Formats: sequence, structure tokens, C-alpha cells
Amino acid sequence: MGQALWRLPPRHQQHLQDKLDEQMNDEGGGAAGRRELGKEQHGFIDLEMLPPELGVAILSYLNATDLCLAGCVWQDLGNDEYLWQGLCKSTWGHCSIYNKRLPAGFSYRRLYLQLDEGSLTFNANPQEGISYFMSKGILVDHPTELAKFIFYTRRLNWKMLRIYLDERRDVLDELVTLHNFSNQFLPNALRYFFRHIHAPEERGEYLETLITKFSHRFCTCNPGLVQDLGLSPDAVYVLCYSLILLSIDLTSPHVKNKMSKREFIRNTRRAAHNVSDDFVGHLYDNIYLIGHVAA
Repeated sequence: MGQALWRLPPRHQQHLQDKLDEQMNDEGGGAAGRRELGKEQHGFIDLEMLPPELGVAILSYLNATDLCLAGCVWQDLGNDEYLWQGLCKSTWGHCSIYNKRLPAGFSYRRLYLQLDEGSLTFNANPQEGISYFMSKGILVDHPTELAKFIFYTRRLNWKMLRIYLDERRDVLDELVTLHNFSNQFLPNALRYFFRHIHAPEERGEYLETLITKFSHRFCTCNPGLVQDLGLSPDAVYVLCYSLILLSIDLTSPHVKNKMSKREFIRNTRRAAHNVSDDFVGHLYDNIYLIGHVAA
């Protein structure tokens, strides 16, 4: 089990080894102490000797089963509530229970296992997953709380999340408002948006809803840009669709005759009259150089 914890990239291993060397030198152990430790651990660092923040970073790569096994190997770590609190908040950044007065005997280790169980349930059935979180007192049934939980959580399956948001438009509205697109170029902002709220694989009402909400939020976050370029939510909506179509055109191997920059400017300006040729040209360059906005 100790070796399984250290299947990290060599660069990370070296960084951790350097940290340990510094710590042992400060304590007077020096290279001899490090060699002795290496003999005892068969070349692997004792996790208990690392600073807490490094321990949390390492253990965050493990799933709940491996963490429980790690707690059996390193007894002090298994009973360290500060460690389990850090693991909970680094993986599930926002939960309603974090802001509650915790009862006597509350265990972050048990909370971690419940969060892991709820996430697995969500990834199989979103409604059952959310119901599980609520039954354990982890979440409250409020759109803002649910949106923050989704926004700051790394372990939710994007396909299940898309299904859930399509059913809970009130949560989707709150989730959109958590995005800050200030001073972002339009294609980059759209990529950032679709990294959190994945675009559907086909065009339809849900995609139109996402783009509409994004367009209004983008304009709200960039009032100066809107004024300088003469943009509006409707104009941003048209540009977003143009960017998606251009992304497909330039990245799809099935499209042999790629759209040229001149063609993109001409086609886009027909739908968005107030946008300058230079701005539309920069949009084309971004897709050409960086790639799909919804990949």
C-alpha cells in the first residue's frame, strides 16, 4: 500500500524528496538520516514526516477505499480530523454542512466517505445522488447551494450533470452567475463556460438555453467591452453560434473544404451587423490557433 501511494510523476516525487531533505537538514538528520529512512521504507518517503499540505495533496489522488487503507497503515493520519477536513474541502469545495454548527462527535472522515458515496450515486442517477446528500444534511435544497456544490466539485460525471441541469433550470441559472468572464476574449470565455457546463452533443433547445444564458452573463461581466464594440446579448448569441460552427468546420476531418477567414467574416457580419471586421477576424484566428470552443 505504501508503494501504491507514490505512483506519482517523477517530477512530483523529486519535489517531495527535496522538501523532506530540507526538513531533515533542519532537524539535524542530514543525508544519513535520509538514507536510514530510505532503508526502512524501501526507497519511499514516510508520509507522516511530510508537511500537512503535501500530505493532503498526495492523498487527494486516492479514492475512498485507498484512503481507508492508508488510514490503517498510518494510524495517526487515519485519525487526523484536520487532514480529512482538507481532503473534503479540496475535492468538494462547497457543501452546505461546512457553514453549519457541527454537532459533538462530528467526523470529517465519515463526511468524506459520505461525499464519496453521494458522488458515486450522482454519477449513476443525479436525482438520487442529490437526495442522498440532502438526507445526510450535506446539502440544502436551494438553487444557490446546489449550484455552488456543482461549481466547486471535481467528481461529478459531466453527462449526468448535463441531465440534472437540463431538469433543474433554476440551478443552471445560479451556476451561470458563478462564472466571471471579465476581461476575457469571447472564445476563451466560451471555452471556460463549456468546461464547467458541458455542451450537448447535438443542437437543440438545451444548447440554445446555454448560449442565451452565457451571452447575457458575458455582457454583464464586460460592460465596457459591450459599449466599445457595440455588442448586445443578441449579438454575442450570434457570435457564439458562429464560433461553434467554425470550430466544427476547422476541426472536423469530414470537412474537406475549410472555411476561410474571409468567408467567416462575411457570413458573420451578415448576422451581426454592428461588429467590426477586425473583431470577427480575431475570433477566427483564435479558433484556428487554439481549437474548438466546446471540445
